[in-house]
Amino acid sequence: MKFTLVFSFTLFFLTACDSNKLATKSIENAPNTQRVPTNQILNDLSEKAIADLALIEIDSTEIPRTIENGKLKGTKSKSWTSGFYPGLLWQLYGYTRNEKLKEAAVTWSNFIEKEKWDDGTHDLGFKIYCPFGNAYKITNEDRYKQIYTTAGKTLCTRYNTNVKAIRSWDHHEHLWKFPVIIDNMMNLELVFETAISTDDSTYYKIADHHATTTLKNHFRDDYSSYHVVDYDTETGAIVNRHTHQGKEHESAWSRGQAWGLYGFTVAYRYTKNELYLDQAKRIAEYIYTHPNLPEDLIPYWDYDVTDVSEPRDVSAAAVAASGLLELQHYVPQESSKYIKWAEGTLKSIASEKYKLETAPFFIKHSTGSVPGEFEIDSPIIYAEYYYTEALIRLNEYYKS
Repeated sequence: MKFTLVFSFTLFFLTACDSNKLATKSIENAPNTQRVPTNQILNDLSEKAIADLALIEIDSTEIPRTIENGKLKGTKSKSWTSGFYPGLLWQLYGYTRNEKLKEAAVTWSNFIEKEKWDDGTHDLGFKIYCPFGNAYKITNEDRYKQIYTTAGKTLCTRYNTNVKAIRSWDHHEHLWKFPVIIDNMMNLELVFETAISTDDSTYYKIADHHATTTLKNHFRDDYSSYHVVDYDTETGAIVNRHTHQGKEHESAWSRGQAWGLYGFTVAYRYTKNELYLDQAKRIAEYIYTHPNLPEDLIPYWDYDVTDVSEPRDVSAAAVAASGLLELQHYVPQESSKYIKWAEGTLKSIASEKYKLETAPFFIKHSTGSVPGEFEIDSPIIYAEYYYTEALIRLNEYYKS
């Protein structure tokens, strides 16, 4: 069945201030900014990444993830974070065309290719599309497209026609029957691209249905998101709503809000469904006008946190900024506001307060899970990936 997917994608990034105060954010009181030297920053990050290659042992079971007790902590390919380091290397290779970065990107990506068959996870977009999607865009080598297309087909085996969504977790079966998490919006790009690669609208419909189900059921009246919605597999009815990684079930976990902003922007890219665009806009407003958002625009790990001693989450800020820099292309009348918010966010991330030199990381003060008691106030590899993506997007925007 033939169909057409509308795909338009523009790239960008920008800058802002630093403070521990809590203040209401608006375009009127956002800090004044200047054009960010994206070339300089990306060149510096690329040089550091090249130098760091000599400091990281090539090991398929130790793919870089975080720093723990002062030492690099890696992970196996099965982990949901395994694709971010090779994806980061591909991004920097695309910017520099430095063959050392490409060689390393190929090596680390090869460790992960087998995960294209992993039908026990919803994270194949993170694991497979981040490295191999970038590899295909940069090299136009068909083998990379075949890898992520296989992964997209695998991911769709987790789709339930009654729920009209792709199952997220298989663990904690005593807690959930069919859990769908807001993070799963980030894996729809893989499914939409699989539809394009195969010219099969089945995959398009799965991604579209998942986005619609999430839009209907994950959000509160203020456009903040629950983390987990559990469904009955036979009726498709909601069993319960949780915020598993947040302060409490009714709070707004910061990275979850960023996943929503980015994910619905991507869903609009492929479908041109105005409901998705409106949702992305409203999530952006929720994030950047929230009274508990610090003046430097780097959120605490949950938006319901009011204690300034609580950990920040730079990863949430990086994801949101990258999402904004795509969203602004689709909403010309709001473009200057979104760019200014992204400017402030990314300038803060680039500041000394958040800068880190430990291989292979560029930035610190991310938070994996406070309730889970892991990776709290730490460098985490997905923050590096989305920070770099945002820088590249802004650099392309400057050149347009």
